[in-house]
Amino acid sequence: MRNTQLPTPLPVQQFARCIDDTARPAGYIGDWPEAGRVYPVRVLPHVHTGQKHVHVLGFYAERPYGAFAAHRFEEVATLWMN
Repeated sequence: MRNTQLPTPLPVQQFARCIDDTARPAGYIGDWPEAGRVYPVRVLPHVHTGQKHVHVLGFYAERPYGAFAAHRFEEVATLWMN
């Protein structure tokens, strides 16, 4: 039997709908999601806390760090790319 390892990161494209666009931080410089819109995203754990953070692909963010809390989005699709 052969052990096959999947590549890291997995070859998937995730899509999520923004459900909470309130409470934009003061001094935030960059794109901000709009409630109800679906965005291509990548969900990654925070390096120190391990909590999930959502990175919206194609968004520009200068400061603070360009990731959003997971409670602001709901996953709608995962597309396997092969």
